[in-house]
Amino acid sequence: MKIAYIGLGKMGKNMVLRLLEQGIEVVAWNRSEGPVAEVVAAGATAASNFKELLGSLAERRIIWLMLPAGEVTDQIISELLPDLKTGDLLIDGGNSFYKDTIRRSAELAQKGINYLDIGVSGGPGGARSGACMMIGGDKADYELLLPVIKAACAPDAYGYMGGNGAGHFVKMVHNGIEYGMMQAIAEGAAVLEESPFKPDLAEVFRVYNNKSVIESRLVEWARQAFAENPKLDNISSTISHTGEGEWTIQAAKELGIEVPVIEKSFAVRVNSVNEKENFRNKVVSVLRNKFGHHKASKD
Repeated sequence: MKIAYIGLGKMGKNMVLRLLEQGIEVVAWNRSEGPVAEVVAAGATAASNFKELLGSLAERRIIWLMLPAGEVTDQIISELLPDLKTGDLLIDGGNSFYKDTIRRSAELAQKGINYLDIGVSGGPGGARSGACMMIGGDKADYELLLPVIKAACAPDAYGYMGGNGAGHFVKMVHNGIEYGMMQAIAEGAAVLEESPFKPDLAEVFRVYNNKSVIESRLVEWARQAFAENPKLDNISSTISHTGEGEWTIQAAKELGIEVPVIEKSFAVRVNSVNEKENFRNKVVSVLRNKFGHHKASKD
């Protein structure tokens, strides 16, 4: 199977490398040339512009976008649109707001263009070794793309969530849950750090992650962080955040659901810029770095 791929950031490049290893042919385009050279060395074909990119695909054409949410995605779609044909399948694998996805899918449907939204979890490491995917759109398009989805994902780490917008909605809520889980781990670690017992946090989290109720990938990443840097020296306690946590809170309010854990976790991140340095916030920062390669150092 052959697809076009637009966007070779830390997620996109790693996913393309995995797809190539799994036998998927990829024609790639990216604004900067460095990542293109890397995937070409691994077997991809480079395209210098969108006409060349689309022209390299036979009917029916599959184009995967892995781009920042918002205006960038809209801009690239508008640039592609003149050369898209009825029946082409466009995929948004970024963290787009689900209402934007619903709007885009309706606009593209009027032109006969099919659209899938895919929420991707696992960070850059997962993109390289096998991601987790939540897919929305027409079921027939999902089934058409299954060979690519299976190639990109860890075993059984994918599923069809419903119509257009469902994939991004489910991924949005996933990230909201993630906010709360990370905050709970950070708060527990801070209590342990200040306790009179002064336990080895790497050892504590090793045990936590061995058949306990809170065993998880996040607990393992915490163990790794404490093993490498017990006091989290040079880690910033200012926590960056993207849109999904706030979007989850907005969606919950629209649905009449109270989400105090997610709300407070999001508030901690927003307020962290004005707080004095503290271990709790450093733990959240280092966890974000571990799974998403987000910047965590003070430098």
